[in-house]
Amino acid sequence: MAFRPVRIVGDPVLRTPCAEITEITPGIRQLVEDLLENVDMEGRAGLAANQIGVSYRAFSLNIDGHVDYVLNPQIVALSEDDFQDGDEGCLSVPDLWFPTKRHMWARVEGIDLDGKTKVIEGDGLLGRALQHECDHLDGHLYIDRLEKDARRAAMRAIRGL
Repeated sequence: MAFRPVRIVGDPVLRTPCAEITEITPGIRQLVEDLLENVDMEGRAGLAANQIGVSYRAFSLNIDGHVDYVLNPQIVALSEDDFQDGDEGCLSVPDLWFPTKRHMWARVEGIDLDGKTKVIEGDGLLGRALQHECDHLDGHLYIDRLEKDARRAAMRAIRGL
């Protein structure tokens, strides 16, 4: 297994929008393998490429033991009036959990390693993870979505890391 350390808040790669994958190269295949291996660990629901220092639009998921990936994901649909407001955490903001409002359901479209269209959609934890990982690829962290008081508390906690 190619262990890849997770970049922590403050690393500029986490705030940089990721580039679209235009060609499936051996390097991209290795990236997907690394994403799949590194998300397949206890307590990990998702892992974006920039969290392991690679600025390409790719992420992996591990929801209820189902491990998957998508390249060039874009959110194409969200539930309009159905939201969830549970605690959210992030490997790049370790050991901190804050209430984060997300759409209950999300649909992401991208491609697989054969360049074929790939769709992942779901609600609850999967819906939350899809939104969370796409945010990463756009250069955002979940703390950016927090309400004012929660964001202030998160920033104080992060400074203490």
